[in-house]
Amino acid sequence: MASSKLVPSNPSDVMVIRDLTPNLTTLSVPFLRAGAIRIGGRATLARLPTGNLAVFSPVALTPEVRTKIDELAGPRGGTVSHIVAPDLEHHIFLSEWKSAFPGAKLIGPAGLPEKRAKTAAQHNPDPRIKDDPFAVVFPLGDEAKKRSVKVDPDFDAAFDYEFVDAHANREIAFFHRPDRTLIQADLLFNLPAHEQYSRVPEDQRSTSRLADRIFTALQTTEGDLTWVRRFHWHVASRRNRPSFNASIRRINQWDFVNIVPCHGETMLGDGKERFRNVFAWHLQDEPK
Repeated sequence: MASSKLVPSNPSDVMVIRDLTPNLTTLSVPFLRAGAIRIGGRATLARLPTGNLAVFSPVALTPEVRTKIDELAGPRGGTVSHIVAPDLEHHIFLSEWKSAFPGAKLIGPAGLPEKRAKTAAQHNPDPRIKDDPFAVVFPLGDEAKKRSVKVDPDFDAAFDYEFVDAHANREIAFFHRPDRTLIQADLLFNLPAHEQYSRVPEDQRSTSRLADRIFTALQTTEGDLTWVRRFHWHVASRRNRPSFNASIRRINQWDFVNIVPCHGETMLGDGKERFRNVFAWHLQDEPK
């Protein structure tokens, strides 16, 4: 599906820019999955120790976002130095950001550079997606190979990361140590997406559609999580559950208290508890 069917045509009018912690700012927008299900989208700006910025799952680079970048990086003369696609799906705006910040390093999972190159080479290519070179690609393979990946000293001074390549979307989870925050894309949703639709006209916010209700029930962190756990156990991790479980356990060892998902509400203060509740079966290595 062309990106124009997924992202808002008026991003400045609907985006919510929020300073989440002293070093993290979120950019939240409405977003449709499969052009129909309201899951919202979210980018995260992270200030690195040098004053440079990393952006995760970038959304539209609006004038308001540029102003926020200047505010965050300006006092120390920084710039956007890292542009991160945390999985195979969150890459629509990489080229727009790379064009604005040509010195920034593109980071993503194995398979994404090829996916984008194929899209760019099509007869009627998606104009947002170009065949940009990646500086760091997280590789598939054995654990030693995955553990050997390093980005650079500036980025690594603030982040730990785990490549959950057993996930269908090849998720890379990032732990921002200074602000004890887990930043991730599709590993964990927290629907419904209230903040991401808060600036959308009221008649477009409803989740009355059956598809919305079903998907929200499978992608939340509140209430009875039986079906959420079943989804992760039987669907999300089915390709290689032992590897998936090992990744979840490594992430669980990180000392995070907040979670920033791409889809749904951010989790502040109780992120670790919600993570453990959702992935309880994977932490136990069996359904209960």
